[in-house]
Amino acid sequence: MAGVVTLLGAMERAGVNPFVFSSTCAVYGDPAVVPITESERCEPVSVYGRTKRAVEELLRAVARVGGVRYAALRYFNAAGASPDGEIGEEHDPETHLIPNALRAAAGFGGAMKLFGTDYDTRDGTCIRDYVHVLDLADAHLRALDKLLDGKREIIANLGTGEGASVLEVLQAVEMITGRAVPYEIHPRRTGDAPVLSADTAHARAVLGFSPRRSDIKTIIDDAWRFHRRAWGMDRA
Repeated sequence: MAGVVTLLGAMERAGVNPFVFSSTCAVYGDPAVVPITESERCEPVSVYGRTKRAVEELLRAVARVGGVRYAALRYFNAAGASPDGEIGEEHDPETHLIPNALRAAAGFGGAMKLFGTDYDTRDGTCIRDYVHVLDLADAHLRALDKLLDGKREIIANLGTGEGASVLEVLQAVEMITGRAVPYEIHPRRTGDAPVLSADTAHARAVLGFSPRRSDIKTIIDDAWRFHRRAWGMDRA
């Protein structure tokens, strides 16, 4: 939070006004209704969600006194990589499903952990709305254009309106890589909602946002291309 306050002060001194903020669907916590609209009550249950929500509230307060025009873009599950394999996600430790599934399929690090198979979903595993990073980049540019044109506040969910379960993601990974994904079943994690998917009507109306690369197969294909390159598999 202190960093955001410092940044806003520097923006004011430099005469820079528009602010596009990468927020998250985690601000909703465990929503009462899905797909989730922007009017859903924000009751984050994770520290990550609470900090993002705090920044949103700070931006709203500053905007009310004319200090900033802002967009809070609430990502659902950001995933994928650049199609050329040059840029992707590689964290240590890695917590995201798709990179961990690809790592397990590639034979690195053993079986991945699957948290919970007893949710009230179509196959018992959590369902998430995956959105490609290139589609997120497109949404950022669209939001910036709107702010530069005079729009004062934008709050928008960024997703596809659809969801894939954990098991469906693993099946897609196996299909694309041609390799089995070994996994171990573990208990549910605290705070994991059964289903998180976006109502995309507002983003479509305000930003003209329509994801182009966010089907799960394209996301995984792009991510696999990046990881093969990052792990030196294409040189083997």
